[in-house]
Amino acid sequence: MNNTNQYVAAVDIGTTKIVAIIGTKNENGKLEILSLSKALSKGIKRGVVLNIEETVNAIQTTVEDVQLRSGIKFSDIYVGIAGQHIRSMRNRGYINRDSSEEEITQDDIIKLIDDMYKIPIGVGEEIIHVLPQNFIVDNETGVKNPVGMSGTRLEANFHIVIGQVASAKNIGKCINRVGLEINELILEPLASAEAVLTGDEKEAGVILANIGGGTTDVAVYYDNIIRHTAVIPFGGNVITKDIKEGCAILHRQAESLKIQFGSALGDIAPDDKVVTIPGISGREPKEISFKSLAYIIQSRMEEIIDAVTFEVENSGYYDKLAAGIVLTGGGALLRHLPQLVKFKTGLDVRIGYPNEHLVSDVSEEINQPMFSTSIGLILKGYEYMEHKNRLENIEQQDSKVTGKKKDETSEKVRLFDRWKQTLTDIFAEKDAEM
Repeated sequence: MNNTNQYVAAVDIGTTKIVAIIGTKNENGKLEILSLSKALSKGIKRGVVLNIEETVNAIQTTVEDVQLRSGIKFSDIYVGIAGQHIRSMRNRGYINRDSSEEEITQDDIIKLIDDMYKIPIGVGEEIIHVLPQNFIVDNETGVKNPVGMSGTRLEANFHIVIGQVASAKNIGKCINRVGLEINELILEPLASAEAVLTGDEKEAGVILANIGGGTTDVAVYYDNIIRHTAVIPFGGNVITKDIKEGCAILHRQAESLKIQFGSALGDIAPDDKVVTIPGISGREPKEISFKSLAYIIQSRMEEIIDAVTFEVENSGYYDKLAAGIVLTGGGALLRHLPQLVKFKTGLDVRIGYPNEHLVSDVSEEINQPMFSTSIGLILKGYEYMEHKNRLENIEQQDSKVTGKKKDETSEKVRLFDRWKQTLTDIFAEKDAEM
């Protein structure tokens, strides 16, 4: 990427839309979106690429549009990954160090993380993320950052995200055909969380539920640490499908009904209001009551909420989440959804907008829940770049220290040689005098 310190580009490959985005950080560390473009996604189902050609065309359209609007040409990007194939697991690893007197370094942590990438997983799977949760130094638990501590045995608990190799390769193939390279594949719930969650929410304990078109992404945070991630293989599209089949109308009509007149609570929908839908190919128009529409939406949305609740209960943190649940993604804008979620879960609920790290004067068009993942990918991109720069600086410092040690050793050798030569000369002179 040209001048990577100034901007980051990303592509969000979703079931209903594909978004290309480019952003930069200002002097205050706030994110400014330089350009954003979206296109209809036709080749994706439940977060998985099923039609390479259609996906490539959509990516090409959005990328070219972003480059044209921003005036910036980029060659590599950060890309989100989700889909029904994503799963997570917990694991613990350890290393025994040679000496307890030497401080634990970043290299020790990297070695520990690298070991996690070698654990056995299913056929056709690969590890996408290895996320440290906490460390144990010589049986001292609850250590968040062990660098600088002394100890012989370093252990850590990890949250490991696993996905299908084929799915990741298909995403890579689509990006490469557009003439771009992938900097990093990033799990979409992590990106969304970065964009919409506050530091206080992550500390108190919070659930992020990103309701997209094909999937609902879940992330659970507690004590500022990611505790659980999951991708539920259905989202807003199944609601549209239910409306289409329940009302016997076209898909586009069902989508329009859901957005314009839909509600997630059937009990409070008006009894006396109806919407008229034109008949198919000259047939009689249909009248659909607001109440019937709301009950169709509510029944499917309750299923999604139950699936999210199941995942959170599996994490073991359900009773510790003081900040409740944050809803984001396009599906979060459904009328009365927060009320339904609060009724079903008993947790506090808010709609998450991706303005947590954005500049204050961002346009309303960009500050929408549907762009949470896209903006989060830019933020995670900066995080990866900063992490990479830190590691490079550590390596440079290590090489300088090593070089300094070599210079000190050479200087000591030279001093010893001069001292030895001086002694030899003195003894030689004394021999001559004798």
